[in-house]
Amino acid sequence: MKVTEHIQNAKEKTLFSFEILPPKKGENVDSVLKNIEPLLQYNPSFIDVTYHREELVYNEFPDGRITKHSINRRPGTLGTSSIIQHKFGVDTIPHILCGGFSKSDTENMLIDLNFIGIQNVMALRGDASPHETYFSAHPNGNRFANELVKQIVNLNNGEYIDGHTTSNKTNFQIGVAGYPEKHMEAPNLQNDMKYLKQKIDTGAEYIVTQMFFDNQAYFDFVEKCRAAEIHVPIIPGLKPISTHRHLNIIPHRFHIDLPQNLIDDIENAKTTKEIKAIGIQHCIQQCEELLDFGVPALHFYSMGKAKNVEEVVKEFF
Repeated sequence: MKVTEHIQNAKEKTLFSFEILPPKKGENVDSVLKNIEPLLQYNPSFIDVTYHREELVYNEFPDGRITKHSINRRPGTLGTSSIIQHKFGVDTIPHILCGGFSKSDTENMLIDLNFIGIQNVMALRGDASPHETYFSAHPNGNRFANELVKQIVNLNNGEYIDGHTTSNKTNFQIGVAGYPEKHMEAPNLQNDMKYLKQKIDTGAEYIVTQMFFDNQAYFDFVEKCRAAEIHVPIIPGLKPISTHRHLNIIPHRFHIDLPQNLIDDIENAKTTKEIKAIGIQHCIQQCEELLDFGVPALHFYSMGKAKNVEEVVKEFF
């Protein structure tokens, strides 16, 4: 079932979903399944599975030889999606990236996803590689998320990158990312909104936001989207803070602000257990306000750690 169908069928009920990481290279899917099983009892409507670009390290030798090897790639997005969807009956949403992938790579991935019955995908530009100062696309890939959305729409219309057309069309529903506090590379939120609308006009049908910790950022973002004639569902992304290090890591990694009261509470905490309780309670309060606002779903970034998310989810589902 497609995401918007889940939302329509829910009527007055708010949906619950979460995002997971595929296993690290060399691991198998068992570690992932063990981690998500506690959350399955709360009947998530869908589960996002991230996709990770290959990071290449080049070594040049005195004799002129240049070798390359891959590091940190997490394989298994396709396999993980298939296992979750078919074993547990939960719709999965694999992420599709621009960065590190050619259009041919993308097309092959989409063909495989269609073959195993996946109906939803999340189209993302992706981040710069750790070896890059700025994002650079694959020489034969999509540069921006709207180009990726267009490629997926073309495949839904039976149009392949080699110009071949077929009546055997794919049927993907496309989600895209939204940034309540703007994308880190956007000069301002207004300009960021222009590109978000471009993705929607190209064919994306719902938005999942970057995580935020002040609900007013989400409320203002929704208002700006509606003013810009963006009327698709906007699903808020949430994460309970669990360690003191998150005060620095999350703003640095995701370019978002934390509210001062949350910072003060965490800095005054004496133990890690206290910090986890503070993070969980803050996230619960966020959820209560968002439910009152009438959000279509609550989406949690578990980042491979289900326990804290479970403590929040069990309050509502």
